[in-house]
Amino acid sequence: MSDPLAIIAGLPGVPEAVEEAREAVDRLYRHRVLRRRSPEVSAEAALRGARASAALSGDDVPLDVLRRGEASSPVVQGALRASAELGRLGSTWRSAPRQVLARLHTLAAVGLAAQEDLGRPRHGSADFAPDPLGLGPVPSVEETAARMDALTSLIGSPTKAPALVMAAIVHAELAVLRPFGVADGVVARAAERLTLVEYGLDPKSLVPAEVGHLELPYAEGLRAYLSGTSEGVSAWVRQCAAAVTWGVKETTAICEAMQR
Repeated sequence: MSDPLAIIAGLPGVPEAVEEAREAVDRLYRHRVLRRRSPEVSAEAALRGARASAALSGDDVPLDVLRRGEASSPVVQGALRASAELGRLGSTWRSAPRQVLARLHTLAAVGLAAQEDLGRPRHGSADFAPDPLGLGPVPSVEETAARMDALTSLIGSPTKAPALVMAAIVHAELAVLRPFGVADGVVARAAERLTLVEYGLDPKSLVPAEVGHLELPYAEGLRAYLSGTSEGVSAWVRQCAAAVTWGVKETTAICEAMQR
């Protein structure tokens, strides 16, 4: 298959879901508040996205606590650091995805992994990783390495598939492979966000898809993807499209609040 993502993009229900999400993002980008206050909106969306990503990893902290700088949890701090770094990583995402993923993990896993393991994939006999989402045993180091090779190749290859489809597959592969063994969920969601930005769906990084994932049946969607069936993969991509649409609603609310 010369363009596997294009095949996924054509699965039943996927084109319609992707188009609906794209139209929602387009409507958001026309909001009058963004003409002058786009950086402020992006910063607020990033904060909400990081909070949601940490909550998906089991540490749910209120927004006002984050704003006051009172959240000391390593999970929350890791999500905030990873989110803050995305703007500096975009230029190397296509050409050096492994480097970007290592950097994201180095930021996300501080206080959760040993210093020497930051940014370093599982290796040797490390065929165990936490399973808070109930996804089942982690793939072996060998299988993980092979699939990571395929994923990083995919990121740098031309495709006719929409950005949302690529982002969904990047997210799912990282989440189910758990390549680092800790903080993989935060890395996966940051990589999805980075893909949406760098491949053109959300170039101003205004849409916190993580908020949508928190509201939707996240683990169920990943288990559907894990089934490997066309129905399961389609269900996951459609869920990612719904998460983007939900993120648009979140950012629209931010814009409306600023406008008032």
